[in-house]
Amino acid sequence: MRELFADTFFWTALADPSDQWHSVVRRFDAALDDALLVTTDEVLIEFATHLGVRDERLRAVATAWVRAVLEDPGVDVVPQSRDTFLGGVALFESRPDKLYSLTDCISMTVMRTRGLSDALTHDRHFVQEGFVAIFR
Repeated sequence: MRELFADTFFWTALADPSDQWHSVVRRFDAALDDALLVTTDEVLIEFATHLGVRDERLRAVATAWVRAVLEDPGVDVVPQSRDTFLGGVALFESRPDKLYSLTDCISMTVMRTRGLSDALTHDRHFVQEGFVAIFR
């Protein structure tokens, strides 16, 4: 089974019809078939925060979306832990020349640990770390 890392970009584009990537990402998602999506608690926090601070309607959308992702058997949500956090902090600290977010560093560390190469993102930072950003 193919495993793909789902970044904040992916969840935001799927959930928000006003997002410029919405239709592209929805078509891609519909064609995924039996792929397993991998994401993290931290990505879901970032996603909910991104949508939830814009307005009440999007806050409700974000909350419903997070609950649906957590219940979806086609998504493996890697729980927040001291190990994933410290792994992300180590990458964050080792790249002072990059503008990676700590969430991205945690995501990249999880991807490396799981042997994943493809990220459902548009974020060039994943490319800079040697991953494939599907939407670039």
